[in-house]
Amino acid sequence: MADQPATTEAEHPGFPETEPAETLRGYYAQMALIRSFEQRAAEMYQRAKVGGYCHLNLGEEATVVGLMAALAQRDYLFTSYRDHGYALARGMAAGPVMAELFGRSTGVSSGRGGSMHLFDERLRMLGGYGIVGGQVPPATGAALALTYRGEPGEDAEAVMCLLGDGATNIGSFHESLNLAALWRLPIVYVVVNNGLGMGTPVEKSSAEPDLYKRGCSYRIPGERVDGDDVLAVREAARAALTRARTQRQPGLLETVSYRLRGHSVVDPARYRSKEETDRLRSLDPVPAFRARLVAAGILDETTAQRLDAQAEKDVDDAVRFADESPEPRPEELFDHAYATPVPNTPSRLPGDPVVEVPGAVG
Repeated sequence: MADQPATTEAEHPGFPETEPAETLRGYYAQMALIRSFEQRAAEMYQRAKVGGYCHLNLGEEATVVGLMAALAQRDYLFTSYRDHGYALARGMAAGPVMAELFGRSTGVSSGRGGSMHLFDERLRMLGGYGIVGGQVPPATGAALALTYRGEPGEDAEAVMCLLGDGATNIGSFHESLNLAALWRLPIVYVVVNNGLGMGTPVEKSSAEPDLYKRGCSYRIPGERVDGDDVLAVREAARAALTRARTQRQPGLLETVSYRLRGHSVVDPARYRSKEETDRLRSLDPVPAFRARLVAAGILDETTAQRLDAQAEKDVDDAVRFADESPEPRPEELFDHAYATPVPNTPSRLPGDPVVEVPGAVG
């Protein structure tokens, strides 16, 4: 891709003059990888290679890539259970992510977390949370901890907390925003609004369906952005993170995009009409961004096909890596139960003989 130099808005209408063409091609490559990974994850689930639940980012790739492009390496990330794409865009290799879905010991959580609990301390991605809104209080606590680690400034750390539209109605969402505003915490809450809390439209579950306004009662500024526009998402997130770093001003960002499948892989999404399904597919951000780059001369068809093929190969390799990885060993069952050693932790496996304690009664 290095043979295609950075270009300007005059040469490529529709993109900022300062936006390098290489960066835009990189965003498309990430979106293509996430798309391919999620399609294969669905296939692997249907082939019983993936256990538990499996929630996909299909249709939300522009939001994922835009948010992760705004996040600095020093920042902390908390996500919901729809986390595969964020893990990939944050920098996790596709192989260990797929291995985690397969429950293998080479997975990013040693095969213990599965689809909903992707984690990498080095990349400061601290979950993957399976409970709706369960990530919001811990993320707020992490932001509180950061206030003890340094002063506000351009180089300060910040927290990004992702949640779905359905999570904005739980009590801890409001409790967390209230504390974040009171204590002036460096955190940005991002509501990824795909229009449905499982199968319920936002308008039928939220008295205030403009979710970015939810922060008003806590004097937290909010903004809604087109989640299908990777650059719009990135710029809005960057601005919110800058305020969080320099002013200790928490923010609330609502990105609007639409998942192209059901709530999870096993959800057939019958609550959507055929017309609505067709309309959402017409808004698919991956081919739309590809077409936009080609029209602007930033991508040609040959390069676009090469990027698509590379994404497919990377996912093929990831599936092969996961398939060939070992299962966790039974004797490792209690590993990682605690962050530090704890006395009298369980160690007996099912089937082990019961050890009698001398002097015990009964």
